[in-house]
Parts: sequence; C-alpha cells; structure tokens
Amino acid sequence: MHIECGRVGPPQSASGPKTEISDPLLAVIRLLPCPPHLCYRRGAPHDFWGLSAFMPGLLQRFLPREDDYFALFAKQAENIHRGAKALFDMLSRYTAVYEQVQNIKAIEHVGDEIAHTIITKLNQTFIAPIDREDIHELCSSLDDVIDLIDAAASRFVLYRVANVRPGTVELAKILLAACAEVTALVHAIEARDEALRHCIEINRFENDSDRLCRTLIAQLFDEERDPVQIIKWKEIFEVIETAVDKCEDVANVVEGVVLKSA
Repeated sequence: MHIECGRVGPPQSASGPKTEISDPLLAVIRLLPCPPHLCYRRGAPHDFWGLSAFMPGLLQRFLPREDDYFALFAKQAENIHRGAKALFDMLSRYTAVYEQVQNIKAIEHVGDEIAHTIITKLNQTFIAPIDREDIHELCSSLDDVIDLIDAAASRFVLYRVANVRPGTVELAKILLAACAEVTALVHAIEARDEALRHCIEINRFENDSDRLCRTLIAQLFDEERDPVQIIKWKEIFEVIETAVDKCEDVANVVEGVVLKSA
C-alpha cells in the first residue's frame, strides 16, 4: 500500500491513475504525524499532508481544548486568600496557636492537591488555552504563595513564639490584601484592562510590604538584645514579605499572558 498526500493505493507511474481517499479517512490520515525526512510536499516544512491552511480547524474539531485551567487557578487563588486570612486571624488573636497553625497546614495541603491536578492535566492535554510554560509557571507561583504562608505560620510553633511583635499583624494584613488582589486578578485573567489594574495593585502591596519589612527589621535590631530572638523574628518577617513577593510573581506571569493575547 502506498500513501501519498491524501491518496492511497499501489505505487503508480507519474501518468497512471490514482485513487482518492474518502473524506473521513483522509481527515484521519492527515492528522498522523509526518516523518521528518518525508516532510517536503506542498510548501511549508513538516507539512507532509498539505494541511497548513486547514490544521487549526481540524485540531479544534478532533482534539478538544481544555478550558477549565482558569477554574483551577481561581480555586487555587481562593485557597491562598483563605490561608492568608487564617494567618492574619492567628496573629490578631494569638491564642490556640498550634490548632490555628494546623488549620493553615490543611489549607496548604489543599493547595498542593490543586497544583497536582493542574500539572497532571497539563501533561494530559494536547491543546491548552494559554502557553504550557505559562500554565506551569502560574501554577508554581500560586503554590509558592500558600507554601510560604504555611512556612510563616509554622515558625510560630517551631520557634515557640510567646508574643507577637508590634508590626507583625500589619505585615500580615498587607499579605492578606495582596492575596485578595491575586484572587481578583485570576478571576479577571481574560479581561485585559481589569487584569492589568490588579497587577498594578499587587505591585503596590509588594512595595508596601518591602518597606514595612525593612522598618520592622531595623526596629528589631534597635530594640532586641537577645540574638536568638533577632534571628527568629528576622526570619519570620522575611518569610511573610517573601510571600508578598510571590504574589507579585503571579501578577508578572498573568501580565505576560494578558499582553501576549492582546
């Protein structure tokens, strides 16, 4: 059997008759990958079946496009906001700390499950709504935020922190506001102007957290004489501030996606 650019049958001479494939079979055969050394027909390289002009339509017809990534990203962003709210509440009412930290840990586990679902889906999807690299980077950035929220909360148990230093709640409040903007941003990812406005707000919150973190660390060195306490609190401040930095990373990824699709 000889297949050549939509025709099937025994090898024919240049002038001999050729049998046309029926349309359904032609569509299937033309979806087959072309051997690189045979991709020479009908113009463009790697266009053995001659479908340069028609492949997008055929792909959309035969290969379903997965659009529920946006729903999963929204679910992850909402989970992040839930974790930031739990951290803020813990620092505002510093009692039953271990139980509150365990609650934040459970929220972080939910985030891990969502991230795993996204990556699994990405590995199984032929056509994605946005670039695969952007999906992976956005998934990783969102997961980093909830991981850092959990890391910050866990340190209050790990370091046996008895009292919350002044300014810590304010820093956690900035993180909470940034996570709220991340949630709004992910929900608006398909609305260019609105998404860009949320990106700007997240950048503003990152600048605020950076300034407050530097102020708190400076006060820590001025007021605290115990070097162990300095080490503990400096790390706590920096982990919370890094979580806000990761919110900005999310904004940067979404901004790139929005601008590429504009």
